Amino acid sequence: MQRLSRERGMNTLAIEAKATNISFDSSNMWVELADGRKLGVPLAYFPRLLHATARQRKNYTISGGGIGLHWEGIDEDISVRGLVMGVGDRTKPRERRRAASKKLHHSGRW
Repeated sequence: MQRLSRERGMNTLAIEAKATNISFDSSNMWVELADGRKLGVPLAYFPRLLHATARQRKNYTISGGGIGLHWEGIDEDISVRGLVMGVGDRTKPRERRRAASKKLHHSGRW
């Protein structure tokens, strides 16, 4: 079955990846997976996390039994499968600017 999956361009290790914990250092997000792996992901891949405060970064939810990561306060959703496959932020630049503008307006920093 794994051979068939590879032939079709799928990686079964990525599909089965489930997060159990998240931590941060100054430039990376570290995602611990249920199978013992630990992924280091540059914050630069996710501008909302890069520009978030430490408190905002720590306010996350692991959803779907470990397949999704969510930050309500900064409107960020990340697929664990996507992380394992090396996929960064897919939000279009215009949408990112609009979201950032909305956050600045609501935070009173204007």
